[in-house]
This record gives sequence, C-alpha cells and structure tokens, in this order.
Amino acid sequence: MNVRVIYQAASLCLSYPDDEVLGSSSLIGQALSEAAPRAAASFVPLLEWWARTPAAEVQTVYVDTFDMSRRHALYLTYWTDGDTRRRGAVLADLKRRYREAGLAIEGTGELPDFLPLVLEFARHAPGDGATLLQEYRASLELIRLALAERSSPYAGVVGAVCDTLPGRSPADRQQAMAMAAAGPPRESVGLDAHDPRLLPLEPVGRR
Repeated sequence: MNVRVIYQAASLCLSYPDDEVLGSSSLIGQALSEAAPRAAASFVPLLEWWARTPAAEVQTVYVDTFDMSRRHALYLTYWTDGDTRRRGAVLADLKRRYREAGLAIEGTGELPDFLPLVLEFARHAPGDGATLLQEYRASLELIRLALAERSSPYAGVVGAVCDTLPGRSPADRQQAMAMAAAGPPRESVGLDAHDPRLLPLEPVGRR
C-alpha cells in the first residue's frame, strides 16, 4: 500500500472541486489502481459521482456538505478544541511542524488544520504526517461517521485515510466521541482570539 498516493488522492478529492480537481479524476483513479488497489475501491463512489454529475452540482454539494455544516467540518482541531483559546496555539504549532518539514503552505488561504492541507503534509512527510493524522484520529473518525450518516460519496475517501492508521476505527459516533474526549482539553489558556496566527495563511479564499 503506497500511503503517499492515498494521501495525495484524498487531499485532492477533499479539496474544493474546481475544474482542475475534477479534471484529475481519471489520473486519481489510475494512480490508486496501480499503487494502492485495496484503497482504490473506497474512492470509487466519489469518482463515479463526479463523472456523472455536472460540475456546478458537485460544487454546490461540496459547499453544502463542508462549508455549511459543522457536522462535516474539515478542520481537524475544530473537533478537539472547538473555538477555545487553546486552538490558536495548536494551529501555530501545526504551521511550525510544516515549516520544519520543508512544506511551503503560504498562499493556500486555509488554516493549517484543514484536512486536505494535512494530507498534503502527510504525502510530503509520510512518517510525520501519519503521526499527525493519528493525533487527530478522533477528528477523522467523526468526520467519516458524519459523512456516512449522510450517505455522502466523500465518506469512503476519509475512510481510506483512516485505514492507513494503526488500530480499528470506532464502530459508531459514541465510540468516536469517547476517543475525542480523551484528547486535548476543551478549555485552556493560549492565544487571543484575534491573534494573527488564527487567520488564514494568506487572505485568499479557496474558490
């Protein structure tokens, strides 16, 4: 199993589906079939849905799923730290880890805990990336379960990422919430809510 290919494919699939992303569908499917055939099946529902659905509809569903619903938020620290002051320190630490690994993240317009960006880090530095994903395993599992409850084609993509990590996935939301509860505390002192390190890396949107 080539985890680099899985992480790169998942990063693309969970990014906003602009023309470039949608145009990479065939390449994503081919790369997975060759390098990670067991994981490839998890991407099929999404790739097939992309192929038969107008781009405008795919984009609308993406926004509705990930931007309009907190139940599917792709910001990993949201699930462990919410809007607490501690989250600012955590985000600053993520940026530091990226820099130390040599990953340039300026210009993305996203916070460093945005899952596609975390997956790009995991592709760039598989060892450190897998460690980071495991740290936020509860977040990943809660996203996966919420997407599965919605019968979203994106659920399999997040599931494929979870399958690269050690240990079994929780069977239900209750187990995943218990996993999350064992993570970082909900309240702690940290950065001020208006600290610039809480802002997107660059003042541009992803669309």
